[in-house]
Amino acid sequence: MNAQAHPVNPVAALLHLELRAQEARSTEQLGFVIVNETWQLLQYRQGYFFVSDVLGKPALSNVSSLAMLAEESPFTVWLKGLAHHLWSAPMAADDPTRAPVVGLWQAQSLPDSFAEGWAEWMPAHLLCIPLPGRDHSRRGMLLLACDTEPDEHTQALLARLSQTYAYCLAALTDKRPTLGARWQVWRRRPLRMAGLACAVALAFLFPVRLSALAPAEIEAHNAMAIAAPQDGVVHEFLVQPNQLVQKDQPLFSLDDTTLRNRRAVALQALQVARSEALLAAQKAFDNAQSKGELAALNGQVQEKQAEVAWLDEMLERNVVRAPREGIAIFGDSNDWIGKPVVTGERIIQLADPQDAGVLIWLPVANAINLDTGSQIRLFLHVAPLSPLTANLIQTSYQATLSPDNVPSYRIRGQFQGDVSQLARIGLKGTAKLYGEPVPLIYYVLRRPLAALREWSGL
Repeated sequence: MNAQAHPVNPVAALLHLELRAQEARSTEQLGFVIVNETWQLLQYRQGYFFVSDVLGKPALSNVSSLAMLAEESPFTVWLKGLAHHLWSAPMAADDPTRAPVVGLWQAQSLPDSFAEGWAEWMPAHLLCIPLPGRDHSRRGMLLLACDTEPDEHTQALLARLSQTYAYCLAALTDKRPTLGARWQVWRRRPLRMAGLACAVALAFLFPVRLSALAPAEIEAHNAMAIAAPQDGVVHEFLVQPNQLVQKDQPLFSLDDTTLRNRRAVALQALQVARSEALLAAQKAFDNAQSKGELAALNGQVQEKQAEVAWLDEMLERNVVRAPREGIAIFGDSNDWIGKPVVTGERIIQLADPQDAGVLIWLPVANAINLDTGSQIRLFLHVAPLSPLTANLIQTSYQATLSPDNVPSYRIRGQFQGDVSQLARIGLKGTAKLYGEPVPLIYYVLRRPLAALREWSGL
């Protein structure tokens, strides 16, 4: 390896290495300093730095003079096996608060399974420097392969340096444990696992209120339908959608061209009938036959008068007026103008602003058991942070297609209190309907179980 000039003063080298370790900002930087710059204090052939993984086992992190080491090479496999053996060696003779012991290993002090590899890859001596954490558990380990045995003074300096390395490693690795690491700790403790299982079981038995979400709209419960009074074509709308109208205010009118033409013809026929009746009355003084025709002609005059009166009434009915005060609810007026309508066809709804309620379309796939008086919370699109509270007053027995063509149950609710300022007719939102309390496990698994039953047919 490329070695820097070996300093004359070992204490200066020790202080320099401690400063370099404290400047590291990651375990990779710290490992680079440990395996490459510790050579300033002790000349060695190769350095290996191991850190603890999530299972508390040694993982090779850095090798001196190499960017990385092949994971499946024979030397790497042998080195990892040796690290696992040395990882379990004691860090101190008796007191865990003392500085870790710098272990010196030779081939004869290891099991026979490592002897063959030692002769091929290792020099005569191997220094093992453990790096404990604040809880005295092993956080890392430094292996230094040396050709000569270091003296006691150098070993003492290495023991002092290892404390700094251990402190810096603990500062970089003492972070919040990951979920996988916590699970590995928990699974090794049966009592904790049993307690966790009991806590989960109790949590699943905790009662919660069953609920469902569905699209909703504010409507008038007792809206009056304004229908076409006769067959015809819509000519003009005299109000705007959602406009507040007064009693007897004109709402819309039908085209009166046909009726006006029929009335003009009927007026001409009435004048003719009157003229014929007048002529017959004049002849009746000296003609007996004219006296007999006079009664029939007077009958024709009355018939034509009735026809004109009927046409006048129909022309007056062409303009539809509001029978009471309320809000005119209908779609775009341009969709109606010029459209033929038949007698009784609904065109406008007249709603009382104080009679607002909520109409909910609950999809069949999301239906739950609901009773009269069940609580409803309505989150309007225009005010999602100010939910309105209502009570269920009516639900349909059979499902029908909603405006979105989804099989749904029609549910109506009555608002609690005065909400006239917020509950304007026509506003839409999402309603949350509350049912009976059920265990949490049923609340969580209700939809998956329903889907499983549909798929399996059970």
